Amino acid sequence: MVQAGLLHSLGKVVCSYGEPQWAVVGDTFPASCGYSDKIVFPEYLAAYPDSAVPQCQTRPGVYEEGCGLARVKLSWGHDEYQYHAVKDYLPGEARYTIRYHSRYPGHRDGQYGCLMTERPKLAAVKPCYDELVNPYFPAKIAW
Repeated sequence: MVQAGLLHSLGKVVCSYGEPQWAVVGDTFPASCGYSDKIVFPEYLAAYPDSAVPQCQTRPGVYEEGCGLARVKLSWGHDEYQYHAVKDYLPGEARYTIRYHSRYPGHRDGQYGCLMTERPKLAAVKPCYDELVNPYFPAKIAW
């Protein structure tokens, strides 16, 4: 996870190779399904070829509901570039962090839930995270 933290936005280097900033930085979202209005500047998605395909305008689009993010094609940007650059070298949790860290419509606004597999329940995973965090932080943090 330390490596993922260091590498998570390194994909922005593609700007140095001629990719325009607007095509590199921003929300990551599923392609080929109905776009969320929570994506930054969704009005510009009218130029995407998928906008002319009726099936791509439905909630699950070309995907089956519950298929999981690993089976979904994502918009191109620094996350997707970096994910493909490291996918053969890092463990799954690190790859997931890099690929989906800018998936704001999903993790901030709850969009595209129909494509997700069942998520772990907080009570089931909390002890693992408590074990990782508790040695370094007090029970109550003064923000």
